[in-house]
This record gives sequence, C-alpha cells and structure tokens, in this order.
Amino acid sequence: MRPMDLNDVEPLDLTDPVTAAETWRAQLAAYEVEADLIGFHGIPPLHESLEEMMSQALRWIGSRDDSGTVVAALGFTEDRGCIDIDRLFVAPGSIRKGRARALVAALATDREVTVSAACANQPAIRLYESLGFVQVREEEIVGGLTIVHFRREAA
Repeated sequence: MRPMDLNDVEPLDLTDPVTAAETWRAQLAAYEVEADLIGFHGIPPLHESLEEMMSQALRWIGSRDDSGTVVAALGFTEDRGCIDIDRLFVAPGSIRKGRARALVAALATDREVTVSAACANQPAIRLYESLGFVQVREEEIVGGLTIVHFRREAA
C-alpha cells in the first residue's frame, strides 16, 4: 500500500448526513483509543453526539479508505491568519498509513498553526514535532491530565 499524500485529502462537508456519520464514527473510535492511551476518558469529542459534532464551528478536511468511507479527519478554525487544529483523528484500522501527516500537511503553510495534545500521547507529540511544530507550554487542565501546546510558524 502506498503512503497517503495530499491527493488523498479532501474537504469534508458535515452537512451531508453520510459524511457526518462516517466522520463521527471515526472520531469516536479514534478518541476511545486515545483515552485508553492517556488514561483519561473525559476527552470532550469522545462524548459528543453526532449533532453536537456537526454543530461545531469547524472546517473539516479528511481522508477516505478504498471503499470511500471517512477514516481520518482534521477539524480546524482560522482566525486572524492563524489556524488552530481543534481535533485530528484516524480510525484505529487506518493508523500508521500517513493519514494524520497528510491532513496536517494539507493546511496552509503561510499561516501560523497551533495544536494541543496530551503529554501522554507520545505518537501525536512525535508527529507534530516531525512536522515542525515546537512546544510552547504545558498546562494541567484537570487533575492528572497535562496537555502540551504547540505552534508552527508561518513559512
């Protein structure tokens, strides 16, 4: 199987019921794995209903498997020239295929990009660092859960 690239990334229209449902299912499966990894099951997207996910003020890009099902997605906002990655997830059966890397690489490089990850989520931290993100600060958001904030400067 060839690695994912920018040609595998597409905008996702969450007003389409099929696309929204596929994205939501991938989100739940991915965040369940992350929750187990970091030992914290209070990750907000893990508890969102389909309707709540669809109502988020996010732009979405994603990747589909060979059957056309959404298996990876990135939701982000853009404000004053800065892109903030709100969520990035890959369904468990589709990890280690370059999907997350391709999604982040698809974001504009002429803007600053910010993202956060749990300190215990070493795969995410390695990904962001390999893509030129630098750690800005750490923050304990609830007892026992510390997140690290990253920034990638505009090119």
